[in-house]
Amino acid sequence: MDEARLSAHERRVLAEIEEELDRDASLAGLLRTMRPAPHRSAPPVSGARRHLASLGVAVLGATTLALLVLAVVTEAPVLIWAFGIVWVLTLAGMLILFVRWMRRRAAASRADE
Repeated sequence: MDEARLSAHERRVLAEIEEELDRDASLAGLLRTMRPAPHRSAPPVSGARRHLASLGVAVLGATTLALLVLAVVTEAPVLIWAFGIVWVLTLAGMLILFVRWMRRRAAASRADE
């Protein structure tokens, strides 16, 4: 590939810009303390929406416990199946919450480096 070469005037202007940037102490301080923002796969959500998944898993957990007690007491096949389905949904929700938590911890540890 052909290299793009700068003219003498362009090199002189570039050198002047570099000198000017070297003399700017406030810019140098900002650049030294600047850190890249953590990667976010989704836009930030409000506080209430952030805890919606946790609330859903808590409700599923309470429903699972209630269905377990009812299924044991009545031995009704419908309640046993309902317990099994809600229990699987609760486990899936807990797994999703755990993965989110681990990703946040990993992003926070990368930001601290």
